[in-house]
Amino acid sequence: MEEVTNVMEYEAIAKKKLPKMVFDYYASGAEDQWTLAENRNAFSRILFRPRILIDVSKMDMSTTVVGFKISMPIMIAPTAMQKMAHPEGEYATARAASAAGTIMTLSSWATSSVEEVASTGPGIRFFQLYVYKDRNVVAQLVRRAERAGFKAIALIDTPRLGRREADIKNRFVLPPFLTLKNFEGLDLGKMDQASDSGLASYVAGQIDRTLSWKVLT
Repeated sequence: MEEVTNVMEYEAIAKKKLPKMVFDYYASGAEDQWTLAENRNAFSRILFRPRILIDVSKMDMSTTVVGFKISMPIMIAPTAMQKMAHPEGEYATARAASAAGTIMTLSSWATSSVEEVASTGPGIRFFQLYVYKDRNVVAQLVRRAERAGFKAIALIDTPRLGRREADIKNRFVLPPFLTLKNFEGLDLGKMDQASDSGLASYVAGQIDRTLSWKVLT
């Protein structure tokens, strides 16, 4: 790989190397992408307040997240279907997070299972949970994540998928050589081809729209 000096260059390289459907899935947002743009703009407005003439020969950027100490105030958010981008997918992300001393959050819709990610070695890991209509599936996922050593559940409120126009145009579907590994054996690991977005159809058919604080408590 050519020398990369910033995140934007990684994105440019990915655009060259990945199939259009895959790149658009990772890179795009919903509708006119206002939320995506606002998130990026908000991040760019974060400034560092300089402290002048301070001894920086020894620095400690460590902090804690829900009681777990990490090396820096950065952790890895859940990103689905990582093996679309690279054969090692979530395995590589888990190893990188562990090496950096920070938290990886594994997506429900990962292309590696909670057990497979746990097998990569030690590390602090959270599990991002979509709540399915079949609550037995949800209970199984939580128990499996706990047994695999995951430390917390990151709950996602997704009553429906955003109208991701790039996915609609590309007729997005998970490539046939991949599955949503956490759902293998439950007849929920594959996405059917749809007239628009296979992922949107999957969400509409499986995700529980009745989820509320009342259900959780």
